[in-house]
Amino acid sequence: MMPDRSMNGIYPILSMPFDEDDRIDQEDLERETQFAIDSGVHGVGIAMASEVYKLSETERDLATTTVVEQARGQVKVVVNTGSQGTSLALQYSHRAEELGADAVMVAPPNIITPSADELFEYFGRIARTISIPIFMQDFPTAPIPPSVAGHISKKFENACYAKVEAPPTPPRVAATVHEGKGNLIVFGGAGGTMLIEELRRGAVGTMPHCAIPELFRKVWDALQSGNPSKAENEFSRMENILRIISQGGGASSLAIVKEILRLRGIFKTARVRHPATTLDEITLREIQSAVENSGVTTIHNP
Repeated sequence: MMPDRSMNGIYPILSMPFDEDDRIDQEDLERETQFAIDSGVHGVGIAMASEVYKLSETERDLATTTVVEQARGQVKVVVNTGSQGTSLALQYSHRAEELGADAVMVAPPNIITPSADELFEYFGRIARTISIPIFMQDFPTAPIPPSVAGHISKKFENACYAKVEAPPTPPRVAATVHEGKGNLIVFGGAGGTMLIEELRRGAVGTMPHCAIPELFRKVWDALQSGNPSKAENEFSRMENILRIISQGGGASSLAIVKEILRLRGIFKTARVRHPATTLDEITLREIQSAVENSGVTTIHNP
């Protein structure tokens, strides 16, 4: 069976809500998934920004099942299944397919950097084990050279997507599209901060955070309608929020995105599973101001 090569557009990575006892808040996760769908996204993801690396296998199953069931028939679901070991990545990937994910996203191991041959074997084993599409995730601490991604996509039909996050992303997107030679469908990531530049260079979508999905959709729609000036204007509404989210890297961004979701009435708390960054009062005020100035609305207060 041919893999699904139709995925494109805005695929936000869901934040993982935790209650005061540090358990996944299933109600908030359902609410966030539907919030993203109602905002016009084309798909959703469970990945690094979902703190998937902090979840037990039982919790991974719960999160995947919750999102798949909420999204069923509405949008595609992509689940991160990368691991430091190939056998565990195989296990995660098989389980994601079994639970109904539409695609998996797989980053290479990054504690021991694999060679090009080892990357080929790592992705090849996963591709031979599952039938759903694979997003090869190229990010700063676990890069996949564009030539290697292109070679893998040529040899394995379902290794047909790449998410490019190793900076600088615009030229990296262009190189990956070129090396893919039509076999590889490229998405951007890294919070969506270079969305317009990446789409100019051949990307077909992005996987940002889930704080302001409706604003990303507005930029996407403007570009798809051939109105780059409108796209730039719509993007400017996001810039302050994006700048605040990206200021401190991964640890801070998790807390900032969750605080935005709390302000918007999607999450009950902005709890990040430890180890976590605590936001100071000045940052909290800056977040609130940025959200208010962006013009996005509060959905409701749970």
